[in-house]
This record gives sequence, structure tokens and C-alpha cells, in this order.
Amino acid sequence: MTEYRHLQPMYQKYADMGIEERVAWIRADRWLETADARAALARLGDLLSYPPRDRMPCLLLYGDTGMGKTKVIRKFLRDHQPTFDRGTGVTTMPVVAMQMPAEPVERDVCGELLNSMSAPGPGGDATFRLKTTCRLMRKMGVRMLIIDEIHAMLTGTYRQQRIFLNVIRFLANDLKVPLICAGTDLARQALLTDPQLAERFEAFQSRLDWGGGNHIGQFRR
Repeated sequence: MTEYRHLQPMYQKYADMGIEERVAWIRADRWLETADARAALARLGDLLSYPPRDRMPCLLLYGDTGMGKTKVIRKFLRDHQPTFDRGTGVTTMPVVAMQMPAEPVERDVCGELLNSMSAPGPGGDATFRLKTTCRLMRKMGVRMLIIDEIHAMLTGTYRQQRIFLNVIRFLANDLKVPLICAGTDLARQALLTDPQLAERFEAFQSRLDWGGGNHIGQFRR
């Protein structure tokens, strides 16, 4: 191996890779931990430890596009992956994360939620689908539900939005788990239109300020 004393030891091996391998390595996703990201992960971890109760605390992670909301969620999921018990044949999934469907339709919401758990979608009416979904989540030991791109609910009609908000309220109440919603500031405004949800959600703004000062120092080395 050629000596690369100007590089940190952990990265020297990558300098000897072929050109295509180096390019692929450079282009790969990286987790860059900022002060805001650490604070968001710490808050999520705190919520995950909550015991079940009638009114579970919820969190709205909001911010402009590109501020790292989805990255934080993916990092949290990597840190809390599902486990499979070969003896019982049961998968335990502490955190379930889904992306908001294109329209805030109850059927599609349940479908996305079940898909995130690698489960087939149930038939029946809306009430049956919701209860079946909740029963499966309890069986898998779900302790937190995350909905990303929550602002997509605004593509629906007013009635669809009301129904969707009722659905997520039902999920939070029935499962007794923290509900985490992530989206733009429009999502914050949309959730605030429901008084019951507004008083339950804590707002956390995701941002990376590149203004004056040494903000590059936010990154952990």
C-alpha cells in the first residue's frame, strides 16, 4: 500500500481502491452529525423510552427542504432496527416509519404503514383495516410511529385532510405510542388546525444555518 500520511489512518485504505470504486465511495451517502441532528436524535430517543399512557407526547420535526429531516429519521431507524426471534418466529420492530402517500386517503395510509412492516394489506372497511393494522403493530412491539413528508396531506381535499388527522389521532390513542411527523413548515400549519393534535405535538425545527460564523464547526469530527 502506498503511504498516505496526509490522510487519517481510517481513510488510507480507500485511496488505494480503483478509480470507479473511489468515485462510488465518494458519492455514497454520509451521516454528518450537526448539533441540531444530535438534539433531534436525543429527543427521539427520549420519546422512545416513554411508558404507555393515555396521552402520549408527539413530535413534529419540521424545516425547509434539504435540512436533514429524513436523514435524521433514517439514522434513528438504523440505530433501532427490527429483531427476529428464531425460537418464536416473531419479529419485533420498535420503530415503524412510513412515507405519507400521495393522497391522504385512509386506505393508502394503512397500505403504506403495513408495507413498512412488510405485511400484506387487509381487506374490509376502514374500521377493520385500522384495527387490524393496530393489532399487528402491537404484536410486533411497535413503540414509535414516524410519518415522513407529512405535508403531502395538503394535496387532499379539506374532508380528506380531516379524515387523515382523525386516523393519526386514532393510531396514537389506540397504540399509546409517540407519533413523530416530519415535513415542511406547511405541515406544522396543517397540524395546528386540529386543536387536539396541536396541544399534543411538540415542534422541533430542523435547520443548518450557513450564515456568518464558523458553522462548519457543527460537524462532529
